[in-house]
Parts: sequence; C-alpha cells; structure tokens
Amino acid sequence: MFETIHYELKETVAYISLNRPDTLNAFTAQMNHEIRTAVKQASIDTTVRCIVLRGEGRAFCSGQDLSVIDEDMKLGDILTDHYGPMVQQIHSCEKPIIAAVKGAAAGAGFSLALAADFRVMAENSFFMNAFIHVGLIPDSGNLYYLKRLVGDAKALEISILGQRIKPGEAKQLGIATAIYSNDTFEDEVHTFAQQIGQLPTKAIGLIKRNMKAAEHLKFEDFLTYEAQSQSIAGATDDHQEGMKAFTEKRQPQFSGQ
Repeated sequence: MFETIHYELKETVAYISLNRPDTLNAFTAQMNHEIRTAVKQASIDTTVRCIVLRGEGRAFCSGQDLSVIDEDMKLGDILTDHYGPMVQQIHSCEKPIIAAVKGAAAGAGFSLALAADFRVMAENSFFMNAFIHVGLIPDSGNLYYLKRLVGDAKALEISILGQRIKPGEAKQLGIATAIYSNDTFEDEVHTFAQQIGQLPTKAIGLIKRNMKAAEHLKFEDFLTYEAQSQSIAGATDDHQEGMKAFTEKRQPQFSGQ
C-alpha cells in the first residue's frame, strides 16, 4: 500500500516508519501524502491506541528532499498542497502520537517531530531548525508548536541561529520527553508507547481537544466546553472501569472505549 513509509501494527501501537534511508528519510510529496494517509488510518482503527512516528536507517528525517524541487515550483504551494494537509492530519488526530527520534530531525523533519504529542530521543540524535541555512522560514507548523514549547525568545534563537539541539538541551527545554540509549532505543520506545496505549484513549483525545480549545476560547466559554467534555469522558467504559478499580483497590484495565 505504501512506497515511502512502512506501516506496522504491533499489539496496540501503530508504527509509521519513514522509509527513504538513502536520503536520510527526506520528504517528497508522496511521503507527505502517505504519512497523512497512515495517520488517518491509525486514527480510525479502534485497535490502535498509540501511534509512533520514526525513521528507518541513520536518521529520523532530514527535511525536504531538495533534489526534487524545481526552480519553477512555488514553495508556498508545496506547503499548501502537501505539508499542510499532512501536519493538519497529525494535529487533528485524537490518539497519542510519539515521535521516536534517532539521528537527525532537521528542517521539516523537526517540524514533524514537533507536531507529535511526545518526542523521545536516542543519545545520538539532534533537532535543528535548518531552514535559515537556505534562506527560508521554519514551516510545516514549526513555529506554531515551537513557541508554545519553549517561548518566543528561545524559539527565535533556535530558528535564527539554526544550531543543533542535542538531547540534553532538548530535555531541559521541554522539547524532549525522554532520552534513551542508542542500543536499547527501539525497546524503550515500544515500552513507552505501550504505557501510553494502556491509558484511557478517549480521555486522551478529550484532553487534546481541550488543549486546543483553550487557545481561542474565552475563559467562561472554556469552562462550558470543559464541562461538556467531562460529561463525554464520564460516559466512557474506561471511566466506569477506573471507578470500579479504585473501589476494589486494584490497577484499572482500560480498554480505550
């Protein structure tokens, strides 16, 4: 079904692996489209409770494949037609998404990682807003996410200086959730994804909805939205299981429903 990515369901975790290792998983229009399709597929699959984005080979993603860019192409159109729909699909997904970063996550590859809910890094990995080095601005939603994670001043510094952000700094800045050993990276990522996947999936989706609503609603309107969301959460099977487990003094076994 896919040519530039791999899609694999491992227990309740959907792995979307960028698969152009000879180019350090550089983006093409086809890859943008296939990532969008795969995230949509995982979003509607009731057996999927967590999504992992990762790269095959030595890198997570090196950004746009510049060799396929024609000088007559308008970069704004490329964003509108390919990157925008991909990032929007990720942004609208209500299931938890982990970016598992090993090697470089540069340019639009950094943007892809920023669009995830969690970013875990291998010891040999780095982030870089490389756009400035070719006279461009960070795109694919990059600054939308980055400024919320690190604040305006640091986002400006990262974007204008275009320097590598290594795992320790990324963790300190709040960009990275965890740093794993290179040797045990895949196992650590799967363990973390399973932990996330065992949580009440619908409640996670509602948390993501409320985080987005808080960006534009007035406080009194947000409280109404919050109450409506809590009513939805209260009607789920997982809420009933949580309450029952609390009463019985045991660990809940959430089903994601």
